[in-house]
Amino acid sequence: MRHRPAIRHPLALIAAAPVVAAVIGSVFNIWYNVSQVEPLLTVEQSDVFKSTIFYYNLVAYPPLVGLWVASVFSLRGVFRTLLEGGSPDEAALSRARVRTINLPWHIAAVIATGWVLCIPALLFGLQQSAGPIDSRVLFHLPTSVIIAALITVTHAFFIVELLTERLLFPLLFENASPSRIDGAVSLPLNRRTLLTAFAICVCPVLSLVLLAFVDADSTREIKLFMVYVGGVGIVLGLLCSWMFTQHVAVPVRRLTSAAHEVAAGNLDVQISLKRADEFGPLIDEFNRMVEEMRAKRELRRRFGLHVGRRTAELILASDPGLSGTETDITVMFCDIRNFTARCAETPADQIVPLLNRFLTMMVDVVENQHHGNVNKFLGDGFMALFGISDRQDAGSNPADEAVSAGLDMIDRLAEMNAELDGTDIPTLGIGIGIHSGRAIVGSMGSEDRLEYTAIGDTVNLASRVESLTKTLGQSLLVTKATIDRNEGRFQTEALAPQSVKGQPAPIAVFAVSRTPASL
Repeated sequence: MRHRPAIRHPLALIAAAPVVAAVIGSVFNIWYNVSQVEPLLTVEQSDVFKSTIFYYNLVAYPPLVGLWVASVFSLRGVFRTLLEGGSPDEAALSRARVRTINLPWHIAAVIATGWVLCIPALLFGLQQSAGPIDSRVLFHLPTSVIIAALITVTHAFFIVELLTERLLFPLLFENASPSRIDGAVSLPLNRRTLLTAFAICVCPVLSLVLLAFVDADSTREIKLFMVYVGGVGIVLGLLCSWMFTQHVAVPVRRLTSAAHEVAAGNLDVQISLKRADEFGPLIDEFNRMVEEMRAKRELRRRFGLHVGRRTAELILASDPGLSGTETDITVMFCDIRNFTARCAETPADQIVPLLNRFLTMMVDVVENQHHGNVNKFLGDGFMALFGISDRQDAGSNPADEAVSAGLDMIDRLAEMNAELDGTDIPTLGIGIGIHSGRAIVGSMGSEDRLEYTAIGDTVNLASRVESLTKTLGQSLLVTKATIDRNEGRFQTEALAPQSVKGQPAPIAVFAVSRTPASL
């Protein structure tokens, strides 16, 4: 989106802006000449002096003003194209960007040239008058011009720089960084401070010091000049301080505010301020940092959608290499009864939303209510792990959490089936098997692709127990190892020992229900 300038004719405003600085410097120079230089001239020399000033301004300043105006309006073609939403030639745009950044230097050079050439022109004019020139004129005249030049140059530089940053930078550098433009020169902050000191302190103080060289019989003029210099010093000080504050305090305030937003978790901040000095790279790096944080947040979000939020947190917090740790955990396997047959009888546009709704509810129960970790989806079911995360509540028991989660899952499914009753969508049955024991937990796979999971006999047995729910007609079965860890919080019913694949002897399994105290 193009940033339209708030001012209707920004180039004209920038071209006319140095007039303010020129008036300030000229008023100072005129007062100095009237109070310090003219008293040292004869009547004829004074007339020649005034005529020389008039003709010099008439001859020298129109070309200099024209040069400055041409420099500013050389940006008009590119600026207008951008303002209208077009795309200018890349070479022309590049030249316009360099010229824009260098505009403060252009006006400084133009003004300095005009003032410096004034010294030999005035002295040459005085040489054409009759009679000798007072030697003090050779001191005061160049001094008045130099001080006025310093005042004008510094203020013109700051005014033009401030206006170009506000009015031109947002449009010309919409997709570029001013600090990275080759051929452009920005005033560093340390030199800016020095230039500001000249404008605020050196020029007025130097003017007051020069009063020591004035004759004692000019007491009234000295006092008036001191008042004038003091007043000008105050005005210039306030003006320069305001411009310096705008230049330095604004980016600092924007950076501080944005940093607070990021610290509060808001990663949608973007500092749109364009700067060519040291603040430019700082703002660019801040924006890049926030953009990378947004990308990482999105990666974490998408990663968590695929592997589970808790699994994603564990992976990101651990060594990404092949590794595993033997840990005492509780494993849950969950499966929808006869889901394959239901898929053959139910349209896909009904079965997929049904499966997604079921899994969403079950994941919420396991992860958000009972601190488990849905490790992987297995078609119409999943495997969940309890006890692998450091985020277990103080005093919580993974076996208890797993059994409680299983009971809550059965209750939630009953609620869901009640809502489906009377519709064309089939109700669902569930089988849950839970076993506790030692397992290897960590990142496993190849060097090119890893999976954070658990392996071992504990996992295999939990899967076998889930399969037994079909045989025994139970929705939830747990092993003795899990019952031994749940501290008697649940009402259990011992079932006949069951032979399962991979086990040398039949295993004890239990049906579980809530105790009255936990209902």
